[in-house]
Amino acid sequence: MTGGFACGAGGNGVDWQQRADVVVIGTGVAGLAAALAAHRKGGRTVVLSKAPDTATFYAQGGIAVVLPHTEDSVDAHVRDTLAAGAGLCDPDAVRSIVADGYQAVADLVDDGARFDESAPGQWALTREGGHSRRRIIHAGGDATGAEVQRALDYAAATLDIRRNHIALQILHDGSAVTGVLVRNADGLGIVHAPSVIIATGGLGHVYQATTNPEGSTGDGIALALWAGIGVTDLEFVQFHPTMLFDRDGAGRRPLITEALRGEGAVLRDARGESMTTHHPMGDLAPRDIVAAAIEARLRETGDECVFLDARSIDHLAQRFPTVTAACRAAGIDPTREPIPVVPGAHYSCGGVATDVHGRTDLPGLFAAGEVARTGMHGANRLASNSLLEGLVVGARAGRVAVEHAHNAGAPMAKAEGRQHTALDRPALQSAMTDYASVVRDAAGLRRLADALAEATPRPMTTRAAAEDVALTVTARALIAAALARTESRGCHHRSDHPDADPAQAFSRTLHGDHAAACLR
Repeated sequence: MTGGFACGAGGNGVDWQQRADVVVIGTGVAGLAAALAAHRKGGRTVVLSKAPDTATFYAQGGIAVVLPHTEDSVDAHVRDTLAAGAGLCDPDAVRSIVADGYQAVADLVDDGARFDESAPGQWALTREGGHSRRRIIHAGGDATGAEVQRALDYAAATLDIRRNHIALQILHDGSAVTGVLVRNADGLGIVHAPSVIIATGGLGHVYQATTNPEGSTGDGIALALWAGIGVTDLEFVQFHPTMLFDRDGAGRRPLITEALRGEGAVLRDARGESMTTHHPMGDLAPRDIVAAAIEARLRETGDECVFLDARSIDHLAQRFPTVTAACRAAGIDPTREPIPVVPGAHYSCGGVATDVHGRTDLPGLFAAGEVARTGMHGANRLASNSLLEGLVVGARAGRVAVEHAHNAGAPMAKAEGRQHTALDRPALQSAMTDYASVVRDAAGLRRLADALAEATPRPMTTRAAAEDVALTVTARALIAAALARTESRGCHHRSDHPDADPAQAFSRTLHGDHAAACLR
């Protein structure tokens, strides 16, 4: 056995083994929605959790959903999603997911979730960037994700959730999934299973500062590429326009929810000038447009940040307690002064290529949530569509994974060694931030490719080492995708190709070999 897996003396070359029908990797909205659906359909389900925090917990804005008996409609929500996606959404996928949104939220309420009400029995609605209607439901003002996570955690309390378990490899026999190679405190092990659902979240920590939790290191992208599964639209990383600015800030930084702008907050530069006067929706334009406008202004002026003025919002501290607390922890009182903000790495619009049920091209392998690319988001995600997609596709993936498992039988997985390389994490994050963030060009992307060529062998014997490898693999694929798209579209901005090219209005899927070839 070569490379990064230091196997013990147990059977099959590992220290421990287990069997299941379905393995779910991740405990955010998509992972727990999938696990609950699989369990309720009769599948023996094991859930692997690497870290205690999830991106779901930190989601502030809400869930975009069309409620019955309102002036809103599925057609309107679909139109807004397609407009934000800049020509790369799959219209059938968008309609399928949006149409099932209300039922998915109703199921979440059955599991105990409670949303803010404007009157007894009537959910309060707000509006966010890119939406033509007020269709965002929320909880605790700006703590929707925390409420979603609380409800799902409570509902999943009786499931077999394995904490501090790191998925290292999807095992398969060339034609179907056979299990997962895992590391925990007892060493290296295998969970034998015919169905595996990747729900690992995003890749924000490929950059220096992000709104993502510490565990968002592109693990699922790496797992899929190693299994021979393609990743699609990975160049489209959404930078949230309003991450709380901190001159020395790195790692996870607080998000300043878009719902503030939906309630009247305005963006201004240091001279008090607007950011987005060129767009008919102004400060509520889609996120890619607002983030690019801020980045352009900062480059033009040399300022470090811009400002979000929310002082006009009545009862700000009561309505947005999460934002208020984060600001006050940084020495800012948002009821009395503007909030300093910058764009921050927030959401991967692309990911593991799947259908709207989470199926990949490898039988038995599924993906759901931010790690997956269903066609819902295209080149730029519409605000608050992420929790919606996680609920809908997560539950679908859980159900079809059980069906596959019951038809597939009980496989016997075998672990195989593999040589892995990684770049020093701070060096990688610094280079990605300099050359592949809101605005990119070929010269900078080539510098990144050269830096990645310096990656050295890294045994995945610890969580940090495994994450460094995943970050390097993910960065390599992201750079390859960004180099290949020689236009500006959605949240992919090329300063050397500033216009959209109608001939490139298509999604590109890269496999491991293709991604490596693009960097040579």
